Amino acid sequence: MADKKLPESDAPFASRIDPTKDNLSREQMHFIRQVELEQWKKKSSKLRTRNIVTGLAIGAVVLGVYGYTMFSVSQERIMDEIDEEAKRLQRPKTGAN
Repeated sequence: MADKKLPESDAPFASRIDPTKDNLSREQMHFIRQVELEQWKKKSSKLRTRNIVTGLAIGAVVLGVYGYTMFSVSQERIMDEIDEEAKRLQRPKTGAN
């Protein structure tokens, strides 16, 4: 597929031009700028959407890690309390026990 080449066209609308080398009128240059601006707007809109989606995904990961860390730390306190209770219950045995 990569070896196939598009046939050359003699149509004036399909030929590429170089605005610096070809003598173009003001109207033609204005039209070229308008087309380039519209293309830029379309591309920037897609890029903005991708940036928003990426930002939301990164934010979700960060909040998930933060939430998991806080959850883990809160459970560690519970385990510490259980250990303290167990130590209190393990009193030294006396002759009365």
